[in-house]
Amino acid sequence: KPETSYIKAAQILEYGPPRQLNLQSQVALVRDEREGVTLLAREIDTVRPIASLTKLMTALVVLEAQQPLNAPLTITTDDRDRLKGTHSRLHFGAILTRSDMLRAALGASDNRAASALARHWPGGSTAFIAAMNAKAEALGMARTRFADSSGLDPRNVSTARDLALLLDAVREQPLIAHNTTRGEMWVTDLGKSRPIDFFNTNRLTRVDSWDILLSKTGYTADAGNCLVMHITVQGRPLIVVLLNSWGTHSKYGDAARIRDWLINTERRVPLLTTL
Repeated sequence: KPETSYIKAAQILEYGPPRQLNLQSQVALVRDEREGVTLLAREIDTVRPIASLTKLMTALVVLEAQQPLNAPLTITTDDRDRLKGTHSRLHFGAILTRSDMLRAALGASDNRAASALARHWPGGSTAFIAAMNAKAEALGMARTRFADSSGLDPRNVSTARDLALLLDAVREQPLIAHNTTRGEMWVTDLGKSRPIDFFNTNRLTRVDSWDILLSKTGYTADAGNCLVMHITVQGRPLIVVLLNSWGTHSKYGDAARIRDWLINTERRVPLLTTL
């Protein structure tokens, strides 16, 4: 369609009021990026734990510092998850490039990889967390705080409104988009010269019908199921933030309901009103 004929955000809101959406997420934000219009806002200023959505900030801080991506980093027992006891495919002693650590942390949401990235920061993890909080402040994320680089700590908190600001920032980093949208990936343990395969924690990245430009999942008992994405629906670029979804698969169901709502609403808009 020519640019003058696209269906505007105001028409979506007129012909498909979002109150009809039966979402399973406590917090939801959908923003039309073409016009900067919020299509759906549910508790977007509620402060909640954000689990592994944290890793987007971890990656942003590393990449903006332009740390050498080919530098070898080692997983040690300091990277063990002592809070939740989660497992990792990266064994103690594994050596990965910083680039591969980012890939594992972003795509596979690996907690040891996120920990290793923070430990190898000048000044160590404490200085890294300070850098994360400084970046959040610089981005205007007024209700966001970080306590670790993985998101396991429930003191990592934010709001949907703040997370939209973070998504705006990480979209400027092509490596983050690349590592969060591949359905499958692999990294190399340089110590043993062997590949380690991972699946993306966002199962929608393996579904051809989804046009995902950036994504990240998160889950802890404190945060519930979380999902943030930059997607395109019918040519419409969108930011989607879903926090505290009730059930393992409900965040995907909510994403599908949002997509279907937009597609069905566009069909209801009279053709002449788009000209």
